[in-house]
Amino acid sequence: MRKHLKILEYALSSLWRRKFKSLGIIAVFSLIIFTLSSILLLTYAFKREAMEVLRGAPELIVQRISAGRHEMIPSWYGKRIQEIPGVGMVIPRYWGYYYDPSTGGNYTVMAAAGRGDRKLEMLSGKYPPAGGEVVVGKGVAESRFLSEGSRIPIKGSDGQVRNFIVAGIFTDESSLLTNDLIIMSLMDFRDVFKTGNERATDLVVQVFNPDEVENVARKIREIFPDTRPITRKEILRTYDTLFDWRSGMVLTMFGGALLAFIILAWDKAAGLSAEERHEIGILKAIGWETSDIMELRFWEGFVTSSVSFLTGLIGGYLHIFFFGASIFAPALKGWSVIFPSFRLLPYLNPYQVVVLMFLTVIPYMAATIFPSWKAAITDPDVVMRG
Repeated sequence: MRKHLKILEYALSSLWRRKFKSLGIIAVFSLIIFTLSSILLLTYAFKREAMEVLRGAPELIVQRISAGRHEMIPSWYGKRIQEIPGVGMVIPRYWGYYYDPSTGGNYTVMAAAGRGDRKLEMLSGKYPPAGGEVVVGKGVAESRFLSEGSRIPIKGSDGQVRNFIVAGIFTDESSLLTNDLIIMSLMDFRDVFKTGNERATDLVVQVFNPDEVENVARKIREIFPDTRPITRKEILRTYDTLFDWRSGMVLTMFGGALLAFIILAWDKAAGLSAEERHEIGILKAIGWETSDIMELRFWEGFVTSSVSFLTGLIGGYLHIFFFGASIFAPALKGWSVIFPSFRLLPYLNPYQVVVLMFLTVIPYMAATIFPSWKAAITDPDVVMRG
């Protein structure tokens, strides 16, 4: 043990003698780890956030499709669907999008139908809104400088402008769901969008047995071929694929820079200078074994890669969970005028850490040890002469 500790001590002193080279490698290596860990941590955090939000989503949603596009669905479809064995309530939902030219953002407008509404906390005001009133999200209120009792104009499908009174504003805690949301009464929704009384945006289908969701969806498609049943599993799978695609896109964008950094770090680690070759020759001449020199280079590579890995990983963790992921968040969130403001819950996936370590630390240590092995097995006189 004393021998190994002495070799470690010598490795540390050797790194300190070449401190500028060592610090350069650590800086480049840390930047690589920081970039990779930031993207991986942010992608996984978004996935976890989406899974938590969608955990309360309906098991089955039915939409009507016309010419490959979503269309309003007749309300009487729900009565026929409710006759399918295993189906409970069928709740029509009324929602759509409204473009606000003053802010350049798209708002999600929803009718407070009553049944099946999720209870949402308010910052102030009341819920549900009465006729002529709306409840807005925090992002809408901030972009339009609204407060409780303010008026917000909304132009309907007929070109007429309706002025609604803000009856309430959602809290920051619900901003992931409500940031760009406007909720109004069902009567006002039909008046603004001219949807008529017998059509809904989609239908929420309650299935008593979760294992029968796919069978119910198949039966709905057989009864109404112009519909598209969407299960919760399909939504979760879509979000999972979406974030994987976006993280891959970001990694591709930084691929050239990362490759240049990797080549630089590899070159610095793999290339032995004349001074280092001379040092290995002297150590061999004074009695060091090849295994001792390999252990020395192992400790040098281990210390350098470990410091770089921890520095980059901690930097990526702080960047994502304490500084709002300001570098990569816009690319992974999407492109929108009104972003929901929310803090991701700190979490570190051990599997990702291990994979990142094997992709970065192990190749670096291999690049450090292999050239030293070639020099260590060569005659000391030949090594010292170059």
